[in-house]
Amino acid sequence: MRENSHFSWPLLGMVMLISVLVPSAYAESQARFKHIPLQYIVALGDPGANSGNDAQLWGLWRQDPGPRGCRLENYKQLKATGVAPAQWPFDRQDWWLEEHGLIMEKPTFPLPPGKYVVTGGREVTSVLTVDPMDKSGSQHWRLDHGRKLYDVTHLPCHAARYTPAANNVPCSPDAVGKAAFPVAPGISMPSVKGCNKKDYAVLFVIGVAENQSS
Repeated sequence: MRENSHFSWPLLGMVMLISVLVPSAYAESQARFKHIPLQYIVALGDPGANSGNDAQLWGLWRQDPGPRGCRLENYKQLKATGVAPAQWPFDRQDWWLEEHGLIMEKPTFPLPPGKYVVTGGREVTSVLTVDPMDKSGSQHWRLDHGRKLYDVTHLPCHAARYTPAANNVPCSPDAVGKAAFPVAPGISMPSVKGCNKKDYAVLFVIGVAENQSS
């Protein structure tokens, strides 16, 4: 893993996931899936759930957001320019942190419908099916083979979303307690004065259905 982020995944680990986990678990349906460069789903929900109707609240990073992140100590420059060195726009009303205290770009919302081969890098893999949004604005999701959301969560990764708790109330990375980092597995990301916080599970995506755009 890269020094700055647990979101990074070593090449050897990728090869093992692609060559071992997917075929062993899905040999009977392997032809229906294609391998893709590692992507990242951020999910809200009960870790013990196998399905739900809230995938419209889930997002997707198509590339590792950690190395593209901005250190908290560089927030003054990010605030002044509104653009990170990696050229993603910073939104003061909706910003993200990872477990080392890096400010990250926002994922794409909502998670596109389709079938995703997901894993937490803990010897468990499953197919996540995300249905199109229904008339009420909800998206149903389910994991194959009785897997639970916890089973396919990469525990060292933390992704937290911060938004203002009320109108005209400052919610800024300036108020983040830097002593809280790094955040260990199983520990929630730090609360920030003036902010609402949501902690998201992180799932590695290593494949998608053959007829699905990546």
